[in-house]
Amino acid sequence: MARKAELAALLLSDAAALLLAYLSFQAARASGWLGASADPAVLELPSAGLLCAFWLVLFLFAGLYRERRAASRFDEFVTLLKVVTVGTLLLFFLLFIERLDGAARAETATYWACVLGFAGLGRFVVRSVQKARILRGHGLHKAVIVGWSEQVEQLYEEVARYPAAGLEIVGAVRLQPDPVAELALAGAADAYLHGGDGPVGASGDGASVSAGQGDSAPAFNSNGLSTAVHSISALPDLIDRLGVQDVLIALGPDDHVYLDEVLRVCDGRSVALKLVPDFYTVIGGMARTEHMYGLPLIEVLPEPIPAWEKSTKRILDVGVSAAVLLAGLPLWLAVAALVKLTSPGPAIYRQTRTGRHGRPFTMYKFRTMEDNAERHTGPVWAQKGDPRYTSIGERLRALRLDEVPQFWNVLKGEMSLVGPRPERPYFVEKLAREIPLYSRRHRIQPGVTGLAQVKWRYDQDLDDVRQKLKYDLFYIENMSLRMDFQILLQTVRTTLTQQGH
Repeated sequence: MARKAELAALLLSDAAALLLAYLSFQAARASGWLGASADPAVLELPSAGLLCAFWLVLFLFAGLYRERRAASRFDEFVTLLKVVTVGTLLLFFLLFIERLDGAARAETATYWACVLGFAGLGRFVVRSVQKARILRGHGLHKAVIVGWSEQVEQLYEEVARYPAAGLEIVGAVRLQPDPVAELALAGAADAYLHGGDGPVGASGDGASVSAGQGDSAPAFNSNGLSTAVHSISALPDLIDRLGVQDVLIALGPDDHVYLDEVLRVCDGRSVALKLVPDFYTVIGGMARTEHMYGLPLIEVLPEPIPAWEKSTKRILDVGVSAAVLLAGLPLWLAVAALVKLTSPGPAIYRQTRTGRHGRPFTMYKFRTMEDNAERHTGPVWAQKGDPRYTSIGERLRALRLDEVPQFWNVLKGEMSLVGPRPERPYFVEKLAREIPLYSRRHRIQPGVTGLAQVKWRYDQDLDDVRQKLKYDLFYIENMSLRMDFQILLQTVRTTLTQQGH
């Protein structure tokens, strides 16, 4: 089912399950099965609405509303068991901290069983319906298989044996490092989209890409698919053209160098990267193993932080941004008026930046430079003492006050308080060609501040960008709420000392 339908079904199922659990628990208490209570007032639970809200928030923090269309129902039940146990213990100590008798323990155990039973049953029904729809061909993820050797065909056959994995193979592509094959991309993609078989090429050594069907026949013609030889650099365009959500990488044991290039060109894009298991030693700690209804795959570059930390980070983003904008509203209006009065042009400067997964968005800042400052130079980085600053622009930048309107971007979900600084598409395209792994910055939301901003100076040349990229990648691989708090405190310090970058 579609992602929105899946989320709505889970929320409705959980809400109904929690209400039934509450009513069943109260019925058990009223029947006397749980024994007499010495102090009935202490045993009164909060209203059903408050309890439901408590559990839904807890489920959200635990990642139970992440997409799990092809995950094991048993694995989800184990996760639910852990969350319900922790949540019930929290309620137990909140409600019965002063009276830990047998009746309190019996009521807690009963309520735990009710919540786990009804929530588990509801999710089992939702996942079973979802699986049945997947087997009928609904809600599938579009996937493309890429590789260098005969493992392309082997992996295709493996995926075809597991329809419950929810993958629709929209292409099986042989890769080669030579860019000569890039021109075949548009024809192959358009041929697939229009139901054609597309061209079939040859691999770099002249071998046919078809699975024993001859050079003139497509490898998977029974499914209307085509295979073609493309350069690795053409892969991002293929992903966009076919609407790919999963990239299955089938490279041979001698193709490590090509794997690095595939990861580089796909990094930062809104796709899931999965390998055949042979490559676990290649990617080390950057991967986690998973099974999709018996199909063993390795997920590359998974979510960098646990679900509960991701949810908490978003709550902090919204809370802090709203507080800053509202509490300082008179000051921000005064700054806007000052910018407007001291130089011609708008008070708020709008600029297109590249966000998560490479999506462009409009970023807002108080204008610190003369209006249309790049009309003579084109896109260039700002520098300390830049002559294009207005009379108050450099002071606003040193105090970081020019960044305040970006809290609106944070509220909209386009940015976070902490993360790699968003760059303009012009520079992103240029830097991605010159610096390996630059696109990995786009795995997460860009930030108002970041580790690179409190550790390094303004970007003045490519060496500065490389150095900042090291800090950005270190943050992404080690991000946590603790690190976010450290960066925010350092940002306050650099702002007060006027050493902002």
